[in-house]
Amino acid sequence: MFVIVLILILVGVVLSSITAFRALGAYLRFRRTRAAFQSEVADEVARLAARTDELEVTISALDARASELPIQISELQQNLATLQVLTAALGTALRQVQKVLSFNALKMLSADRLGRMLQNASAPKNSSSG
Repeated sequence: MFVIVLILILVGVVLSSITAFRALGAYLRFRRTRAAFQSEVADEVARLAARTDELEVTISALDARASELPIQISELQQNLATLQVLTAALGTALRQVQKVLSFNALKMLSADRLGRMLQNASAPKNSSSG
C-alpha cells in the first residue's frame, strides 16, 4: 500500500512538473510577445506623435497664411484698380496718338498731292518756254 501511495505521489510530481514547465514556457512566450507588442506600439506611438507635431506645424503655417489672405486680396484689388486706371489712360493716349498720326498722314498726303499738282502745273510752262 505504501508503494502505491508512493507511485501516486511520483505520478503527481511528474504531472505537476510537466504542467509547471508548460506554464513556464507559456509565461515566457507571453513575456516575449508582450515585449514585442509594447515595442511596436511604442514605435508606432512615437511615429504618430512625430507626425502629429508635423501636422500641428503645418496647420499653424496654413493658419498664418490664411490670415494673410485678406490683406493680399485687398492689395490685389488695389493693384487691379490701379491697372484699370492705367489701362484706360493708355487707351486714351493711344487713341490720341492714332488721331495725330492720321492727321499727320493726311497733311503729308495733302502736301504730297499739292506738290504734285504744283509740279504738274509748272511742268507745261517749262516745256512751252523752252
